[in-house]
Amino acid sequence: MKRILSTLALCLAVAGAMQAQELTNFAFFGGQKPIVSPEIQNDSVTFRLKADYATVVKLSGSWMENPWTGTIDMTRGENNVWSVKIPLPSPEIYTYNFVVDGVAVNDPQNVLVQRDGTRYLPMLTVPGERTENYGEAKHHGTVSHPWYDSQILGMSRRLTVYTPYGYEASKNKKYPVLYLLHGAGGDEEAWSSMGRAAQILDNLIEKGLAEPMIVVMPNGNPGQAAARTLNIPEKPYDWRDPAMRDAYVKSLCTEIVPFIEKNFRAIAKPSSRAIAGLSMGGGHTISASILYPEMFDYICPLSAAGSATPEQIATLKKAGVKLYFLACGNTDFLFQGAEEMHAKLNEQGLEHEYFVSEGGHVWSNWRLYLNTFAQKLFK
Repeated sequence: MKRILSTLALCLAVAGAMQAQELTNFAFFGGQKPIVSPEIQNDSVTFRLKADYATVVKLSGSWMENPWTGTIDMTRGENNVWSVKIPLPSPEIYTYNFVVDGVAVNDPQNVLVQRDGTRYLPMLTVPGERTENYGEAKHHGTVSHPWYDSQILGMSRRLTVYTPYGYEASKNKKYPVLYLLHGAGGDEEAWSSMGRAAQILDNLIEKGLAEPMIVVMPNGNPGQAAARTLNIPEKPYDWRDPAMRDAYVKSLCTEIVPFIEKNFRAIAKPSSRAIAGLSMGGGHTISASILYPEMFDYICPLSAAGSATPEQIATLKKAGVKLYFLACGNTDFLFQGAEEMHAKLNEQGLEHEYFVSEGGHVWSNWRLYLNTFAQKLFK
């Protein structure tokens, strides 16, 4: 018996060593130094990619003046490691990829990746005041993915829900709720992946800058049960069908809100409900406030694809709003719509905050907006 156990232990040890050796060979590539990419050095950052048979390698990044088609040439070095050193961009979270002989390639050395719809992109985080709440806090909330049944949309659907640090321990304490909506092309994971919602809330709450709150991030695509990464077949959805007009918004307000208030320790009052959304989700935010003007006391349309009539704004004013936070980038293609909405709110005398930032229709702005308005909620 001892011999059998000894032999088994030896086999496990050898297997572990082989696995470690395999990883070592991968990392050091036959005794060569490991490739580090990206590597921040003071006021510069270097990107590297080993591509033995490439003829042209370029770098594409979201910090570039033209992030869609702009590229920087990389230089072939020793052992066919291509590299480029550039000035460090201003503090923010950026995405990038390599273009190898015309083909987009992710950085195999970078484990930090975010998903934007059907695209996975490596991340570069430049430290600074702008990004100090985008990293991990000392204390962490919990991100879960409960499912709710929607009769309106005819399926069981997945949510992303953030509960703050201490939620599990404080069995009797109830919390206010922020309903945080994504834009077109996103899903229930967009705000937690690209928006850094959990990290922002963790940091703000830990610093005493925001009230502890539950954050609910639904899937705003009515034909989807969940993110496409779950490989669940989608239902056809006709946006032009009048019967389906505002179906998702109605599900949000009459199915998701009651589900959260039944299954989580949520305060079921308008004064403890906030709704915010970017782009398409900004339009959903405006629609929800119009259809259910007494449901949310905090309303935050961000780079919103939507508007409201003077009569609808007057109804909302009569219902009472503690915070109306309208935000948009000054080069956003929806900026003119934000300007018009700002004017309408002024005409109707609805007190609001109009937050105009630099830049366009990008996640760097939406992270900034969440970091800003979350500090104003439920106070």
